[in-house]
Amino acid sequence: MRFPPDFIDEIKARLPVSEVVSRRVKLQKAGREMRGLSPFTKERSPSFFVNDHKMAWFDFSSGQNGNIFDFVMKTEGLSFPEAVERLAQEAGLPLPSVSPELVQKQRQRASLQDVCEMAAAFFEAELQARGGARGRGYLADRGLSPQVQRDFRLGYAPNERFALRDHLASKGITVDQMIDTGLLIHGEDIPVPYDRFRDRVMFPICDRGGKVIAFGGRALEKDVPAKYMNSPETELFHKGSLVYNLHNARKAAHDLGTVISVEGYIDVISMSVAGFPNTVAGLGTALTADQCGLLWRMAPEPILCFDGDRAGRKAAFRAIETALPLLGPGKSLRFAFLPEGQDPDDLARSGGQSAIEAVLSAARPLVDVLWSRETEGVTLDTPERRASAERRLMELVQTIPDETLRRHYRQEIENRIRALFGGRAPRGGNGSRHGGGSAPGFRRAQGSSGWKSDGQGRGVAKAGFIGSPVALSASLSRSALFAPGRVVFPAREALIALIAINHPALADRYSEELAGLDLVSRDIAKVVDVLLGALTDPRAETADLKAAIERAGLSAIGQRIEAAVGQLGLVGVGPAEAETDAEEVLRQALALHRRARALHKDLKSAEIALAEAASDENLIRLREIQAELAGIDGREAVVEGFGATAGRTHSGL
Repeated sequence: MRFPPDFIDEIKARLPVSEVVSRRVKLQKAGREMRGLSPFTKERSPSFFVNDHKMAWFDFSSGQNGNIFDFVMKTEGLSFPEAVERLAQEAGLPLPSVSPELVQKQRQRASLQDVCEMAAAFFEAELQARGGARGRGYLADRGLSPQVQRDFRLGYAPNERFALRDHLASKGITVDQMIDTGLLIHGEDIPVPYDRFRDRVMFPICDRGGKVIAFGGRALEKDVPAKYMNSPETELFHKGSLVYNLHNARKAAHDLGTVISVEGYIDVISMSVAGFPNTVAGLGTALTADQCGLLWRMAPEPILCFDGDRAGRKAAFRAIETALPLLGPGKSLRFAFLPEGQDPDDLARSGGQSAIEAVLSAARPLVDVLWSRETEGVTLDTPERRASAERRLMELVQTIPDETLRRHYRQEIENRIRALFGGRAPRGGNGSRHGGGSAPGFRRAQGSSGWKSDGQGRGVAKAGFIGSPVALSASLSRSALFAPGRVVFPAREALIALIAINHPALADRYSEELAGLDLVSRDIAKVVDVLLGALTDPRAETADLKAAIERAGLSAIGQRIEAAVGQLGLVGVGPAEAETDAEEVLRQALALHRRARALHKDLKSAEIALAEAASDENLIRLREIQAELAGIDGREAVVEGFGATAGRTHSGL
């Protein structure tokens, strides 16, 4: 097979039909579709239609239709392989090599999908059996009827170590296949692989086409290391490239013109039952660039719905970091914040559709949330501090790749700065050069200076809804941790792994985010995978995690991790350090890692764009990304002054 089906599907997912067709046909919006004059016949009235949701075009004047490959073949006279090669290059995908191994890999992939489907059927049957009573009780308490349970194929994993393994083995499935789908926990220290999911309500995770490729499990016992657990990364499942309920929400999002993203499986189901079938959820990770792309293919302005507590607001701010370098005309986000103490499931059950609609209708544009993040609670009582705030905002605006959108953001921020500073924007940063009043919807803080007193002689920007932002300490900014170009054995990745090893409670708390990391180092990825597997044992302690790494034959890698981190001289890493300090460093490193990986992906796209069209705009974009990569400082993720006592040692692995 020259081009595997999943490779063809990925090209289609990355290149909307309208984008490919618009290079030859001038398209105009026509309801949920786009239309233009046929490229195959001479006509005066447009009868050529494009539907991005259906990934197809229709030419009623000539009676032809097809997908992006058909269009390129018909308009450019290319063969199918030539069309695939052309579009793969535009999508930024390397061509797969032709080999017997590739054919075998595709057969194996199809086989693994069959294994996941059999596992889903097993979990469904167990939920309805006598042993699934607790699972049914939990779902009933959450207001999910038996019909809803069937619609979403919910299930139950028995509280036995070998229930699923023995069932699949009786169907002729090998242990290796079960391991390859992430259904079993295995390792050199585990003589007999056993079921990963036990005593959990099960949520099948499907690909774009509705095929089961992974699972999420919700523990029924309270005292377990991980309340929610997802399948590990497998040949089929890449957590950061998918959202839950995508296959169901795509059509609804197309019909309704918007898509809603929430934070949990139950939230998605409750929202769907309440009349919002266009709802999806991330898979336990912070929003990724790939997930942004999925959402934008469904709607131009997805609504991200977050809990109203501090954790929800932090998650919203992390989403901004991911989205800013990806924004463009027709590609933005809106943010909806729930009442404090309620999640979408609570709101759906207590207030129904009207309560949810009220929250969604109050969704705020991205620029509002960005402004709140950077100004709320910040002391602005001196020209220097006001200049610093302005510079920080303008630096963030500069990460927007589209020149026109970047200009509009800059003007909007400058208008708000004028309103906040009483009509005088400071000149310490990228000062304002344009006229204009306050931004729509922005209320100026009381007082002639644009900032209010907190009763202690300090100026504080008028509060929106969160605490003060955080800044990079000087000592940490000079650390080797933030030096660009660390690829062979990245210090930042090593730091994340070592903190997780030395602080099992943090590894548990951040397990979903750790599982979804896009790691450069395969060695560190192996350690993280062993670590997450060990956390499924409720008896695990610090020594157990280290022993698990040793039993997996990864002691040498563990020593390299310790050595790489030891050169940084950071406080809060060793097992003897306070957990709060360790969590702060971990949070900083995770934020920086996400940003760096997103920038590397953007750099590849920018290089391809410049190679195809050597325009000033593409060159400027490439240089902006290169500059940000060279000077990435993680300012937004590090508390000012933290790490100032660098030089203290930490315990080894």
